[in-house]
Amino acid sequence: MSIREDIRAVFDKDPAAKSTLEVITCYPGLHAIWMHRISHFLWTHKFFFLARLSSHIARFLTGVEIHPGAKIGKRFFIDHGMGVVIGETAEVGDDVLMYMGTVLGGTSLDKVKRHPTIEDRVVIGAGSIILGPITVGKGAKIGAGSVVVRPVPAGATVVGVPGRIAEPECPATGTDLNYANLPDPMLRVVSRLLDRQNRLEERLRSMQMALPGPEAERLVAQMEREEEIREALRDVLDPEVGIDIVDLGLIKDIIIRGDDSVEVDMVLTSQACPMVSHLTEQVRRRVEGLPGIRQVEVKVLDEPWNWDHFVRQQKARV
Repeated sequence: MSIREDIRAVFDKDPAAKSTLEVITCYPGLHAIWMHRISHFLWTHKFFFLARLSSHIARFLTGVEIHPGAKIGKRFFIDHGMGVVIGETAEVGDDVLMYMGTVLGGTSLDKVKRHPTIEDRVVIGAGSIILGPITVGKGAKIGAGSVVVRPVPAGATVVGVPGRIAEPECPATGTDLNYANLPDPMLRVVSRLLDRQNRLEERLRSMQMALPGPEAERLVAQMEREEEIREALRDVLDPEVGIDIVDLGLIKDIIIRGDDSVEVDMVLTSQACPMVSHLTEQVRRRVEGLPGIRQVEVKVLDEPWNWDHFVRQQKARV
């Protein structure tokens, strides 16, 4: 654990580093690690007061609080540093990258192992909180702002509050943490539920068409009307994607109310769609243009649109 090795780690993990002099003088995260080594030496030799005093001085100077009892590995780098807290029984492995505001906290008042163990090559995003005597496996990534209270397998990516595994347990590549590309496990679950709901609705429609008697005739007429409306809405293009809203799967439901009233429930490809009023007006006008329909209500549902489902449908058609 030489000073030269620490400086090289900064250049490897921070593209903003320009010179050795800058790294030595202007990186509080690096200063905190150097001062921790002194306080940790004092702690292991039972100079507890001096160890705590030196760590307190380091906290005042750098904004980083590392308990002198914590075990820190090689080439550990704290980027920006301010607000980082590492508890007494925490253990940090080699080549770990930690961003500002991270907390490695305890969940027990007993004098036992109560802080996390961070294995080698882990990346911890800004504002993350990892609590309890859990282990974050080698090469794992913790998304910014996550609260992790359960063990994390090696190579996994964790996001959210509480932290959920968003990517499979596979070997990590490098130490990059592109927040824009982090997956959303809850959105994935909701999308799958919506897919299942659509399949169940299709099966129910098929069963309804198979019913005998007048009820079957009424249902068949209603479904034919729905299909007529869907065909008409194929002329309406989504302004964000440039594909018709039926093929995109934006039409969630068409409700026939009486002989001349229709409700169209739809979702948006983007909640920030700047032309939502134009899109809904196009839907309303297109449906009103069909014979026998006088009143149309268009509702925009607060549901996520599933791009993966659309891609699968296109591949199946091809």
